[in-house]
Amino acid sequence: MISTRRAGLTTILAGLALMVATASAGPVRAEGAEPLKVVATFSILADLARQVGGAHVAVTSLVGPDSDAHSYAPAPADARRIAEADIVIVNGLGFDGWLDRLVKVSAAKAPVVVAARGVRTIAGDDGHGHGHAHDVDPHAWQSVANVRVYVANIRDGLAKADPARAKVYAGNAEAYIRQLDALDGEMRATLAALPPERRRIITSHDAFGYLAEAYGLVVLAAQGVSTESEASPKGIASLIRQIRRERVPAVFVESIADPRLMEQVARESGARLGGRLYSDALSAPGGPASTYLDLMRANLRTIAEALKG
Repeated sequence: MISTRRAGLTTILAGLALMVATASAGPVRAEGAEPLKVVATFSILADLARQVGGAHVAVTSLVGPDSDAHSYAPAPADARRIAEADIVIVNGLGFDGWLDRLVKVSAAKAPVVVAARGVRTIAGDDGHGHGHAHDVDPHAWQSVANVRVYVANIRDGLAKADPARAKVYAGNAEAYIRQLDALDGEMRATLAALPPERRRIITSHDAFGYLAEAYGLVVLAAQGVSTESEASPKGIASLIRQIRRERVPAVFVESIADPRLMEQVARESGARLGGRLYSDALSAPGGPASTYLDLMRANLRTIAEALKG
C-alpha cells in the first residue's frame, strides 16, 4: 500500500509541474493592507499561523481538518497555492517531507519556515523496529512547551516576510503564548491528579509520545509514528497481551484513523473504548477541536475521564 501511495504521489507531482509551467516566477507581495498569503502544510500549523498573524494573514492549509498528513498526496491546485504564497510553514522532522518536491515543481520563491526548528525531540519508530525518516518522532506539537517554539518560529517568519507588521506579530505571539502557559498549567494539574497506575493510554498510531513525556503518561500504540506503517498481527497480539497483563483501563481511537483496529483491541483485551483523541489534525470548524487550544483541551478531558480512578 505504501509503494502505491508513493507511485501515485510521483505521478501527481509530474502533473503539477506541467500545470505551473505558466505560473508567475514567484509570489508578489501586495502593498498596503493586503494580507500576507500563508500556506501551511496541515491544519494545526494553519491555526497557529492565524493566531500569530491575526487579520494580517490569509492562511491556506494543504491538508485540512480531520485529514491524515502522513498519507497526503498533493492536488493540482496545491502547486499554484505554493507558487503564489508569500510564506510557507511546515512542521519538519520528517512529518511533511512531501512538501519539498511540491515546492520544487511549483517553482515557488516563498521562504519556508520550519515550525519545529529548535524543539527538543524524542525518538520515533516506524512500527517495524527501524526508524528510517522517523528516527525522530515528528509529533512535537503534542507538548505545549514545543508549541511555544513553533509560535516563536512562525512569528519570526512572518516578521521577516512582512517587516512593517513585525510588532503586531510579536504582540499576537506574546498574547498567544500566555494562553499556552495557562493550558500547560491546566494539563499538568489535571493529569497529575490521575492515579499513577492508570496513566496509560493506548492509541492507533504512536502520535502521543511528546504528550506522555511532558505530562507523565505511558503511551502504547498499534502502529508506529506514521500511519503508513501497518500494524502487524503479531504486534497487535502482543499489545493485547500487554493490556491484559497491565490491566490498562481504556484504549482510544483517533480522529484520523479507522476505528475498527482499536475496537478489535478493546474487544479482545477487555479494555473499554475511552473515546476519540485528536492527534495530527484539527476537527472541522464548529467541532470540539477546531483550534490547537481546543484540541489539547478536548484530549485532556477525554483522557482524564477515561483514566480516573
